Amino acid sequence: MTTLFINIKELIQIRETDTKKVSGAAMNILPTIKNAFLLVKNDVIIDYGSMKKAPTSADKTVDCTGKMMLPTWCDSHTHIVYAGNREQEFVDRINGLSYEEIANRGGGIVNSAKKLQETSEEELYQQSAKRLEEVIALGTGAVEIKSGYGLTVDAELKMLRVIKKLRENYNIPIKATFLGAHAFPTEYKNNKEGYINLIIEEMLPKVAEENLADFVDAFCETGYFSVEDTDRILTAAQQYGLVPKVHVNQFTTIGGVQVSIKHNALSVDHLEVMNTEDIEALKGTQTMPVALPSCSYFLSIPYTPARDIINAGLPLALATDYNPGSTPSGNMNFVVATACIKMKMTPEEAINAATINGAYAMNLSDEVGSITKGKKANLILTKEIPSYGFLPYSFGSNLIDSVYINGKEL
Repeated sequence: MTTLFINIKELIQIRETDTKKVSGAAMNILPTIKNAFLLVKNDVIIDYGSMKKAPTSADKTVDCTGKMMLPTWCDSHTHIVYAGNREQEFVDRINGLSYEEIANRGGGIVNSAKKLQETSEEELYQQSAKRLEEVIALGTGAVEIKSGYGLTVDAELKMLRVIKKLRENYNIPIKATFLGAHAFPTEYKNNKEGYINLIIEEMLPKVAEENLADFVDAFCETGYFSVEDTDRILTAAQQYGLVPKVHVNQFTTIGGVQVSIKHNALSVDHLEVMNTEDIEALKGTQTMPVALPSCSYFLSIPYTPARDIINAGLPLALATDYNPGSTPSGNMNFVVATACIKMKMTPEEAINAATINGAYAMNLSDEVGSITKGKKANLILTKEIPSYGFLPYSFGSNLIDSVYINGKEL
């Protein structure tokens, strides 16, 4: 089955196969072809170029006059497997309570864990599948999903099994991250060592035995898991081949970036609070910084200093952080727009961060993230727009005409 897209106003994010990520000044370069064609065979891109060189026939032809095409968004940081919601905490914050104060009153992650523990695996799957379908329709064609709302052996495994079932039933790349170190359960509040031992001695071996995770994560933050705790957990995860992707620098800078780099983390995520030492530490590493601007928007906390990171010659990825407490949205279009509006990223930088660099942050560079021969035909076809800068500019409009996953229209 071949599908030929013709008269594409602009084909965006054209890359050769050896481009895994873009960094520094190169993030402001977004290769495109105007008045282009794209040819898909079965589920992969096999050719593209100027309309002058377009093939004359295919099993199916799609006329894209006035419309632009780009690879689907790559969302490398989500928590979309969760139970219920936390709308009451949203109202509490409006009434003056901070995220930390809500957590100290038994809200936050521990509140989500209680709901999840009481929810059956099937019900959890149904709730999560609905969210996944929603984000795919919004243009996300690859996603990472974390555990971390279980906080018991059984509940963490339940979450990871739901992620595995989503991966089996939905035909997009889905990566699973074990985040047992998300918060300390109430019963371990005065025995943090005991919970860390539970993660290392019981959870990790069972996760590995059932092959339920690609990555390991920890919330390395004041009041949560210390640098030393994180070091212990990442060290223990090494023997199971779990690659670190770590929550760091959301509220404070305590050395989380440095301990993540020590363990060759694939990514360090959040980074709302960064100092010169953190940025310097990332230079020369293979670790991808990941910003989560809709979390900053929702919590009214600082935004990741994108300009400082990019101007230092580093790469940057963008992701949603979709979760019930701090970012109840998986809309990558809003993330791209917010990065431009609030973090002063150019449209070119934001699109690079949300596609090719997002793919890198999930070890998916060979499958998705760019218009490249041999990569999956996971594509966004826009409505008729004047330029790709219009995508973040018109932040409140749905500018997606259609989404193609493995060459098939949703």
